[in-house]
Amino acid sequence: MTGFRDWRICRMKVTPLRLTPGEDLRLALESWMTQQSEQAGCLISGIGSLSVAQLRLAGREESTILRGELEILSLAGTLGADGAHLQIAIADSSGSVIGGHLCLGSLVRTNPLRSLINPRLHQLEAAATVVPPAETPARPPRR
Repeated sequence: MTGFRDWRICRMKVTPLRLTPGEDLRLALESWMTQQSEQAGCLISGIGSLSVAQLRLAGREESTILRGELEILSLAGTLGADGAHLQIAIADSSGSVIGGHLCLGSLVRTNPLRSLINPRLHQLEAAATVVPPAETPARPPRR
């Protein structure tokens, strides 16, 4: 190993966000971010359900549209001035799971979406640290 960066977070603002049925999930998150004083943030977690999901699957250029009762299993990503980069995994009513990049046109279903958004990550220190192998302490023997 030639080194690593030591990142420390000094402050974090977490905001629960509730969306209403029919809202475009990605558009609502991007719009919310533009109203914040911070320039970037991350979506830590999102749950809820969608009636329409528009995803761009890995390696594809065009999006795939799914309709029905779709449960959000995972939603995370980044939000910034240049838009959002969000990954989502959803399950349909038969339990089949699919995931990909969240695209515009994904609509919140009857349950409100609850997301935790962190728009305030600050870099306190980013110092490159190199630990030469000779200075790496040996592990104590297992007992």
